[in-house]
Amino acid sequence: MGVDSKLGLQTSKRERDNREIAVIFAEYKVIQKIGEGSFSEVLKCEDKLTSMLYAAKRLKKTFKSASDVMTCAEIIAMHKLSRHPNVLYMIEYFYDPALGKLTYVFELMDMSMYEYMKSKKRPLPEVKVRNYLYQMLKGLEHLHKNGLFHRDIKPENILVKLPPQSPGSVPYIQAEIVKLADLGSIRGIYSRPPYTEYISTRWYRSPECLLTVGYYGPKMDVWAAGCVFYEMLTLKPLFPGTNEIDQLSKIHTILGTPSSRMLNKLKKKSHNCQHFPRQIGSGLPPLINQFSDDGQCVLKLMVQYDPESRINVRRLVEHRYFTPATRSILDKPIQICCFAAKFGRTRWRGYVSEMYRRSRDWLPFVSGEFKTS
Repeated sequence: MGVDSKLGLQTSKRERDNREIAVIFAEYKVIQKIGEGSFSEVLKCEDKLTSMLYAAKRLKKTFKSASDVMTCAEIIAMHKLSRHPNVLYMIEYFYDPALGKLTYVFELMDMSMYEYMKSKKRPLPEVKVRNYLYQMLKGLEHLHKNGLFHRDIKPENILVKLPPQSPGSVPYIQAEIVKLADLGSIRGIYSRPPYTEYISTRWYRSPECLLTVGYYGPKMDVWAAGCVFYEMLTLKPLFPGTNEIDQLSKIHTILGTPSSRMLNKLKKKSHNCQHFPRQIGSGLPPLINQFSDDGQCVLKLMVQYDPESRINVRRLVEHRYFTPATRSILDKPIQICCFAAKFGRTRWRGYVSEMYRRSRDWLPFVSGEFKTS
C-alpha cells in the first residue's frame, strides 16, 4: 500500500473519530483519554453546562441498528436497575446510526480497585477493607434482588471514588466510595442454564464455572468477591492459576478436592472433575491469621467449594462482621450520591439549567466549584 493510501486511511479514520466525538459530545468537552481495552476506550469529559465530570465509554463494536443496541447487557441493566450508590450508574448513551457506534456516559470515578491496590506498598488496614467489602456486597445485593448476577467480579471492575483533598468541601463524603462497574456480562438469575463457560476472569472463577459446561448461578459472584476480599487484605491473589487446570489445582491445594457427593451431582454437566486424586486442602494461607476472627469467618463462607454450601449475598451483608459502626459510616457518602442521582439525565440538565439562571449560588454543582461524579 502506498504512502498516499495509508495517509488516506488515517485521515478517514480521524474524520470518523472526529464526527463521532462531535455527535456524542455536543454537550460535553472531552478532556483526555483515561483508558483503552480490547472492546472500548474511555474518555474523561466535562458537561459544558454544569462543569460536572463524566466518563464516556466508546465501544469498538459496530451495531447495525438501534434494535441491536437495545440488546446490550449494560443498556438492559440501565433500564432494569434502579439507582444504587454502590453500582456505577449509566447517565445516558449515544448511538450514531451512520457509523454504527455506541457510547455510554457514566459517572466518573477515580480509579479501579486494581489500580488502588497496586498503588499501595503495604496491605490495607482491615477496617478499610471491611468497608470496601460491605459496599461491594451491597452493590451485589442490589443486582441479585433485581434478578441479575454480574458474572465478572474482579478488582478491575470495582471502582473507587476517593474523598476530596480539601477538608470540608463536601461535608458528606468522609470515606472512599466503592462501586461495581462493567455490567456487560450480566445474566438473569431466573434464566435457564447453560450459560457461557468462560465468562469470568480465571483467578476469580468459581469451581462450578470451572467444572461444568455453563451450569452456575449468582453465587459465583460471592466466590469472586471472596477472592477480591482476600486480595484487598493481603495485596496477593488467592488463586492465581496460569491456566484452567492450574486454577483447579490452586483451589484444591487450599480447599481440597470436592467430595464424591458433589462430583456425582456435577457429573452430567461437567468436563473437568472426574479424575482428581484425593487431596486434603491446606486451608486458607497463614496470612489471614493476622485478621479478625469474624473476617476469617466471612472469607471462609464466601469461598466454600460447593455453591450450595456457599453463603448468599443477603445473609452475608447481615453478618456480624459488618458492625453498626461500619454501616453508619457508609451511610454518609450514600447521602450525597443519592442526591446527585435523583434525576434522569435530561430532567437533571433542565432542572440545573433553570436553577443556574436563577442563582449561581444555589449549589456548588451549578457554579462548577464541585466537580464530581
